[in-house]
Amino acid sequence: MTNREQPPLTGVFPVLPTPFHEDGTPDADGLRTLVRYLLSSGVDGMTYPGVASEVSTLTEDERSTLTAVVLDEVAGRVPVVVGVSSSDAAVTERLARAAVKNGAAALMVAAPPHLGSTAQQADYFKALAVAVPAVPLMLQNVPMPVGAGLEAQAVVDVLEAVPAIAYVKEETLPSGQRLTAIRAGAPSTLTGVFGGAGGRYITDELRRGACGTMPAIELAEVHVALFAAHRQGRLEEVRNIFSRMLPVLNIQSIFRWSLTKYVLLRRSLIGSSHQRMAGPRLDEIDQQDVDLFMDDMSDLLLSEAKTRACIFNQQKVSNGTA
Repeated sequence: MTNREQPPLTGVFPVLPTPFHEDGTPDADGLRTLVRYLLSSGVDGMTYPGVASEVSTLTEDERSTLTAVVLDEVAGRVPVVVGVSSSDAAVTERLARAAVKNGAAALMVAAPPHLGSTAQQADYFKALAVAVPAVPLMLQNVPMPVGAGLEAQAVVDVLEAVPAIAYVKEETLPSGQRLTAIRAGAPSTLTGVFGGAGGRYITDELRRGACGTMPAIELAEVHVALFAAHRQGRLEEVRNIFSRMLPVLNIQSIFRWSLTKYVLLRRSLIGSSHQRMAGPRLDEIDQQDVDLFMDDMSDLLLSEAKTRACIFNQQKVSNGTA
């Protein structure tokens, strides 16, 4: 089966963070543990790297190496969407070719913020589609300064000009209304629209026909439970789960990488909360709040035994005993 013949991407595709050692170097073994955690959580797929991965702080070599680690650990068990955005088109193409070679299911590319017209955006994506024709593209519509923050009609115009774009990840607010407009005006070559923004608007996005969500990783199994309830039409349960997630999602909207890494460290899934990105860090009182909110969701989280298994299995591989 070629990547273009694969089933449509749908469901929960969390964005993996990049774990670092205390000295700031990437922790590849820690990344493998996080992949195992996602697989144990029952995700439909995963995404790497993205904004939640501190991608702007990674060198091209680090991105290529760490993406290969993710794809190797996944080993085809679920589809992986690989982020290849860069301010340099040549770098994007190199990252894209490497990702395709290693088994990426789709390539996520932010609409470049420096391209001012829809025609320029279309030409950019056309060139990438020619360079890597083997996999579908995902246009990530993220606000400035990371992306162009295209209006819905501009996204539709680019989709019409570039049939290789099969997916959109809509993160420009109000994302729900934009999602509706894109789906209503898009050509038949659009397979689906994903939500993002940490999963903070997931119930609105699902009501409007989103095919999936790409949240940060710290509540992966809870997102899986919510999406399962959505698929089965249990709408009251969807709202209930979402309401229980909101306190943590609200903190994540402010502290971003700091919140994600604090939760993962608290659950022993990473060995350090070191982050390269600038931004606010949780203080002791913030951490106490997060602890309480996570305890409130303990029945929705992966059991400690399953979490330990992700770590233990990775330690066996690291020690060469697998």
